Amino acid sequence: MRRLAGWALALAVLAALVVLGISKIDLGQVGRALAHVRLGWVAVAFLLMAGTLFSRAQSWHVAIGAALGRGTVGRLTVTRVMFIGMFGSTVAPGRLGEAVRAWLIAQRAGGARQTLATVVGTLISQSFLNLLALLILAAVALAGGAIPGASTSAVVLLTAVPPAILIVLMLGPKLASTFAGVERGPVGRLLGWVARQLGEVSRGLAVFRRLRTIARSAGFQLSGWAMQTGTCYAVILAFGLEHRAGLPTAAAVLFAVNVTAVVPLTPSNVGVFQAACIAVLAPLGIRAGTALAYGLVLQAVEIVCSTALGLPSLLAEGLSLSDLRRHGSLLEAAHELQGEEAA
Repeated sequence: MRRLAGWALALAVLAALVVLGISKIDLGQVGRALAHVRLGWVAVAFLLMAGTLFSRAQSWHVAIGAALGRGTVGRLTVTRVMFIGMFGSTVAPGRLGEAVRAWLIAQRAGGARQTLATVVGTLISQSFLNLLALLILAAVALAGGAIPGASTSAVVLLTAVPPAILIVLMLGPKLASTFAGVERGPVGRLLGWVARQLGEVSRGLAVFRRLRTIARSAGFQLSGWAMQTGTCYAVILAFGLEHRAGLPTAAAVLFAVNVTAVVPLTPSNVGVFQAACIAVLAPLGIRAGTALAYGLVLQAVEIVCSTALGLPSLLAEGLSLSDLRRHGSLLEAAHELQGEEAA
């Protein structure tokens, strides 16, 4: 009931914001902008988005190989699971796709109980690379003046956060096991359990231990982000806005929609996604109606691409939508694992 009340409140707030936004936007302008979209550039945006997903899947495959051993999970399987995860995040709110990805790879790597924490570690490694990409996007947007009034010091401060977290995760198992050897009783057992869990998660960060693997994984991941920036710019071209918005603006849009998606309220963050696009484009003199149309088309490209790649992958892996819901919570997965251990 608490969860239901929380979702009801969040949706009510979102609905109020949408109503407020619509009252300030010329819907006729939205329709006119959509009517003059250049479909050729929309097709280019779709192809770039598909390339983004393929490239990120290759990056994750490198991280999984470094953590679990090369050949443990095939490249095709990882690619399909990546597509399924993106599709899961598209059709449901929250981080459903991330949990599904971890569960499926753990199952195919020899059992969720043995490998789930390590696979979660590989997802964390990808998150670090995503943070690096966001910092690059912020730098490009700031250099191009696409984020007026933004604080450079805030970006610099954020730069120090990912390395600090990475150091904690890498050194955490050794520190916890050291204290566990000193402490006895319940505290010692707790620290021992923490050390084991951190150890499993840190195995998933093995991609950072060799220059060759981190270069390959980062190369694929950053290439994916570059193609997604190209997707945003292709939609700018589709609306004929290139005389007001360039690549720095595309970088700013991609940065804004990802930052606002940190706490997703709706499937694919619909509504908030468009608000982020308006916030970036409006200061450039682009009408709110046109900016809303831009956000609708850009998100449609992402949703259609995720669905077109995710549904066939779901069928190829012998899964259904009910399987996504069933394995869509890492907390539920942990409960299942506890049940297996008890048995």
